[in-house]
Formats: sequence, C-alpha cells, structure tokens
Amino acid sequence: MQPLSTAPANAFRSVRFILTDMDETLTYQGRLAAATYAALERLQAIGIKVIPVTAAPAGWCDQMARMWPVDGVIGENGGLFFQRAPHGHGVVRRFWHTPEELPGIRSRLDDIAKEVLNAIPGATFADDQPFRLTSIAFAQPEDNAIALGLAERLRASGANTTFNNIWVLGWLGNYDKLAMTRRILAEIYDVDIDSRPDIVLYTGDSTNDAPMFNFFQHTVGVSTVRQYLHEIPTPPRWITQGPGGAGFIEAAEAVIAAYQC
Repeated sequence: MQPLSTAPANAFRSVRFILTDMDETLTYQGRLAAATYAALERLQAIGIKVIPVTAAPAGWCDQMARMWPVDGVIGENGGLFFQRAPHGHGVVRRFWHTPEELPGIRSRLDDIAKEVLNAIPGATFADDQPFRLTSIAFAQPEDNAIALGLAERLRASGANTTFNNIWVLGWLGNYDKLAMTRRILAEIYDVDIDSRPDIVLYTGDSTNDAPMFNFFQHTVGVSTVRQYLHEIPTPPRWITQGPGGAGFIEAAEAVIAAYQC
C-alpha cells in the first residue's frame, strides 16, 4: 500500500464508477458525516456513478437507493441490488436468486440461524436482522473464539460466511461482492469489468472487501483497513490518511482532481 496522497494527479483519469463499502468506509463510528454526503453529490455532479457495495441489510439499502445521491446499492454482500425507480419515487429491486428460489432460500436461512444459535453459546443476531432478505447477520462478538465458532457452524450448515467490523455474515449462493458487481455492471450498465477493470475505483476497510481489493486496478483502503490486513490476501493499492468517511472524501477528491487534469 502507498499513501493516497502520493498518487499521480492523473492516476484515476479512467475511473467512471466508484464502488464503495459503506460501514466504516462511508460512515465513521456509525455516522454519515455531511461532508461525506457532499462528496457523493460532487461525484454525481461530474458524472461518476457511485454504488455502495455493502453487507448492510435490505432495509438500509432501500433507504440509501431512494434518498442518497448514489446510482444504486449492492447489499447483503451481493445478495441484492436496489436502484431508484426512473420516475424518482420507489425502488427497483433485483436479487442474485430468482423469484422462484427466494422463498426456499429464506426458509433455509431461518433454519440455519436456529441451528447456529442453539450450537454457539453467546451468539446473538445483529440488531438489523429483521431487515434482511438474503442473509443472516450475527453481532460481531468481542470474543474471537465465538466469532470463529459462528463461522465454522455456518459453513457446516452449508452457508458461505465472511466478517466485517460489525457482523459475522452468512448466506446461501455462489456469490460475493465481486460476483454481484460483475453481474450488475454488465446487465445494467453494459460494462465488462473483466476487460475494463480500470474504469472502477473501489474503497473499503474490512475482510469482506478482499475480493474487490484483489480484482480491481484502482483500490483504496481507508486508514482503519490496517486492522484487517492479516485477513486480506491482496491489500488495497492505496491507503488514506483518514478513517471512514474522511478517507472516502480523500478518494473522491483524487478522482475529481484527475478529471480536472
């Protein structure tokens, strides 16, 4: 990793999309600062498409897609994509799974959740679990042994799993943040990221950002990513000085400056 402040002025001239984690990347200590929101608006004003790619629940993603200056939201670690309806009210919802598959997926996730809670003393649902449609989220335990036990039990039940700074997440399906990004950019924006990885900049801070850091050419970790580098095989190319939203603003300003070169 290199300090983002040392990047050449034109380093991000090819960027047309900023994909970004949300929790502790756009936010900091759970809050979205006005300056970060303003950075999203500035990016939208110059034609950069911003898409949060997050483990956050469907309920949060619905609100972001409706009201934030973003072009859509990939949520629940790739399980869904919500986008503001063309007329400006309402949300168009797309899921990784087909409509026919979703009821069975939700039923199986409910069963897995019960199995995990019964098997792992100290495990508790994340407080946003009622707002999820394609995943199970457990509160990140202070005891690392419980967190590892949660992940092991999820895998034993047939679920995929990952961590971030808030959740231990489980889901069913052969996808992650990168897989859903590949699908959405191809289907909605007619962009093949395998042939044009340079038009995307990704910002993140945690373990579940690893597939994105590994794939994209332009990757930025906010400063707190250092806590998770031992769990990230390929670190981000650049690192910001500030944490959370302050770091995202640094990335946004670097892209805006490249447009002015």
